[in-house]
Amino acid sequence: MSPHLQGADLPGSDPAGSDPAGPDPASPAEKKLRPARTNATRQKLFDASMELIGERGAAGVTVDEIAMAAGVSKGTVYYNFGSKSDLIAQLLRHGVDILKARLLTDSGDAGTGMGGERAPDPLLAMEEMIGQAMDFMAEYPSFARLWVSENWRTPSEWRDTFAVLRAELLAVIGGAIDSVAAAYPVDSSISRGSLETAIFGACFVVGLDRQTYNPERTRDQSVAAIMAIMRGYVLK
Repeated sequence: MSPHLQGADLPGSDPAGSDPAGPDPASPAEKKLRPARTNATRQKLFDASMELIGERGAAGVTVDEIAMAAGVSKGTVYYNFGSKSDLIAQLLRHGVDILKARLLTDSGDAGTGMGGERAPDPLLAMEEMIGQAMDFMAEYPSFARLWVSENWRTPSEWRDTFAVLRAELLAVIGGAIDSVAAAYPVDSSISRGSLETAIFGACFVVGLDRQTYNPERTRDQSVAAIMAIMRGYVLK
């Protein structure tokens, strides 16, 4: 990836790292994950960045281009984020917050199955949750590409950021798996961590593959393929 852009102090801006309340004990990863000062600015930058990154990748996009596409000044970007690297970290946080909110809506509610019936059991609730993940991938394919291309890159300047966000998403999936295990006999020989990761990875890869190579594949077909992983976990 390209080196960090230099976040030199700008006239009238808030210098990166300054804090009128005194030194901040937070770790670098925690600092990168703080929300931007305004949700409106963050959303504009998210939308603009995802479009540009989808076209050229994170390394091929500059802060100037992101600012221009979002309709904000370059100084505003530095004031809110400090550097291009911090901007990308905040955009990853913003995207995961959107995805997690959608997943939690259905993991915390029985929801409905693909046929529209009430889903009182956790398998159908997970089916709906995975459907929400497919909808997110369809709405934000560039975010999914950024995640897949950078999450497993070694080394990556956003490794700490990905570790935090990945753990949050796996925790949501893990909660849904726990609900299934509480309601059904399951195969205890299957590693819980591996199962979480399999569903997590499948949501990104299947959702992105559908957007890129198989647009004729329906949402329900994609959901059913991923659900086959969970149904194999449940003993007959």
